[in-house]
Amino acid sequence: MEALELTDYRAAVARIYLEAADLKDFRARRDQLFATHPQSPIPADERPSFTGIRYYEPNEDAIVEAAVRPASGEIDIDTGGPDGVVHYRRAGVLETPFGELSLWWISAYGGGLFLPVRDGTCGKSTYGGGRYLTDTVKGTHGRGLEVLPGDRVRLDFNYLYNPSCAYDDAWLCPLAPPENRVSAPIEAGELTYH
Repeated sequence: MEALELTDYRAAVARIYLEAADLKDFRARRDQLFATHPQSPIPADERPSFTGIRYYEPNEDAIVEAAVRPASGEIDIDTGGPDGVVHYRRAGVLETPFGELSLWWISAYGGGLFLPVRDGTCGKSTYGGGRYLTDTVKGTHGRGLEVLPGDRVRLDFNYLYNPSCAYDDAWLCPLAPPENRVSAPIEAGELTYH
């Protein structure tokens, strides 16, 4: 049953984010999940030859602490798929060395933090539509974005990952809104799939 498979997939993602020993272990576990799980974004016919996701080498300069400024405002993003229009509320603005980024709260049942980014590598070495640093609705807790005391966060851009639509056109994904597009290259995280 598809709903049970998807629930199992999200639980597996959360376990990877919460249990991996380090970035190397995280990446190995993610490759295994993508190669074997029926809800993997890798097309089923490509899974037997799938050898892993391509990444930038770990980049210490991509780990930063950022102040979070209070912010207001909302945005609706049309996913173009069965999720329809998703409503987001701005949770804060992050002051990063790469530029300001809005941190979003998904205004759906249960909610969750969402941080999409489109940077200077997109369309060149990384997926053209941008990547995600966190989407807690999908179980991405504590790796890309860690909440710190005093209205600050720790961002580890080594955990930037492609949305599912980067692997297969069957998936439809919300992309980074204009205010989350920065010209600086963030040479960390996932590279293009093909």
